Amino acid sequence: MASLEKSAVENLLKTFIDPHLETDLISAKAVKNISIKDDQLKVTIELGYPAKSYLSTLKSELEQLLSSLDGGGKVEVSITVAIAAHAVQKTLKPLAGVKNIIAIASGKGGVGKSTTTVNLALALAAEGAKVGILDADIYGPSIPTMLGLSGKPDTQDGKNFIPKVSFGIETISIGYLVDPDQAMIWRGPMATGALQQLLTQTLWSDLDYLMIDLPPGTGDIQLTLAQQIPVSGAVIVTTPQDIALIDAQRGLAMFEKVNVPILGLVENMSLHICSQCGHEEAIFGQGGGEAMAGKNHVQLLGSLPLDKAIREFADSGRPTVVADSEGRPAQIYREIARKMAAKLALRSKDFSARFPNIVIQNS
Repeated sequence: MASLEKSAVENLLKTFIDPHLETDLISAKAVKNISIKDDQLKVTIELGYPAKSYLSTLKSELEQLLSSLDGGGKVEVSITVAIAAHAVQKTLKPLAGVKNIIAIASGKGGVGKSTTTVNLALALAAEGAKVGILDADIYGPSIPTMLGLSGKPDTQDGKNFIPKVSFGIETISIGYLVDPDQAMIWRGPMATGALQQLLTQTLWSDLDYLMIDLPPGTGDIQLTLAQQIPVSGAVIVTTPQDIALIDAQRGLAMFEKVNVPILGLVENMSLHICSQCGHEEAIFGQGGGEAMAGKNHVQLLGSLPLDKAIREFADSGRPTVVADSEGRPAQIYREIARKMAAKLALRSKDFSARFPNIVIQNS
């Protein structure tokens, strides 16, 4: 092992493609140290995305790969996770207490955007991240129901909200502040102002990710929010149906115009599986999400089935990822969450905290 060259280790690691990053660990700058001493090879890996359920598999696969090197000896791979803050729009500053904001959007309603937001947040938490949700759908807040929460949030000073917590997820929503039967008849500026207050006056506790469930559509409110909220990346939710894809395309274009990177697409209701006979049928068509992803050069993060249980779990306040954590839909959500976070991990980091403020004084 002493005769083994570091370059040989690096060249072998370049052949291993991380399924979430979709690139090799050397190119992703995830290999932090390679130590060759006597008859032992030690490799230290640092992932930039949460992957608790994948770490043991990754460790085993890398150790098996490296054991094929000439020289024999012992191989030891250690893996850690360090989630960094990533760059936001150039005109905005990152939010205090939040490393990364990920916007979950759709061009139209009814495609399962809120359900996706909640389950992806829970999936990120299950993979080891600290996560929050901002329910930005002022006119139709559904996050409280999906997380089984109600009542007004606490406040320490009468100004800042303490987020309500469910399943380890910090949340804030206009739904906690108004009567469920009250109609929100607000014009755009009022809705935008309320959202800004919820975002900036909530005491988020050093979150790795804050998921924002945006209202459906691409109108003035959505564009204003995309311009005023410091977002690290966005995910577009659609169904395979042509009319949903048309609207999803508009949502994607909106984020591109305000320089927010698209982390990928999620295709909901891609396939219906009959609960009685097991027959599979693409009720809303098929291949639409994949075609849209290819057209826009973004990744299709995953496709979810049209499953009655997903809706029932969300309505009951125990979403799929916690209600049926070992079921196939929950596993798909976790896979999507890992890929989404991995795509963000490859983006440029935010270094603003490293630089002190420069103050010029007359002496």
